Amino acid sequence: MPAQGEPGSGPRQVMSADDVRRAITRIGHEIVERNHGIDGVVLVGLQRGGVWIAEQLQATLRRIDGAGDVPLGTLDVSFYRDDVGIRPIVPGSVTDIPGSLDGTHVVLVDDVLFTGRTVRAALDAITDHGRPRTVQLAVVVDRGHREVPIRPDYVGKNLPTSRQEDVAATADGVWLA
Repeated sequence: MPAQGEPGSGPRQVMSADDVRRAITRIGHEIVERNHGIDGVVLVGLQRGGVWIAEQLQATLRRIDGAGDVPLGTLDVSFYRDDVGIRPIVPGSVTDIPGSLDGTHVVLVDDVLFTGRTVRAALDAITDHGRPRTVQLAVVVDRGHREVPIRPDYVGKNLPTSRQEDVAATADGVWLA
């Protein structure tokens, strides 16, 4: 039987729940610093993996700034993807944007950044809801392997992986399989 962490041994935890919480807290502080507060900031969690992170970021920003809630939306990019022939379209998640995004500082939030194609699709989808002043990207894990020129503004952890590995990020931790 392979030892923990060896190929074939199953998922290996690379971030604990506390590590994830600290990463989200750090990202929250960086968002406040970069935007000189939270006025005009809107969080948009990408369905499905980014929504829980956006919700935790919203609570974190409330604690940091104390000025109330940052508007929070969710975005399903299924119909905006450019890799439809490679991956099946599975809509079913809800897009719920809190009003027009005109002139706002949108922070797109996702769990894991890999090829960048989901974020590219999100940029297309965002324009259906207005013209933000800026669009920033926050992720818990950046794995590399970009296929499009996308770079996150806020990163919890850079985690070099092979293309064959899977990364799962939850509030309970981050696993590499």
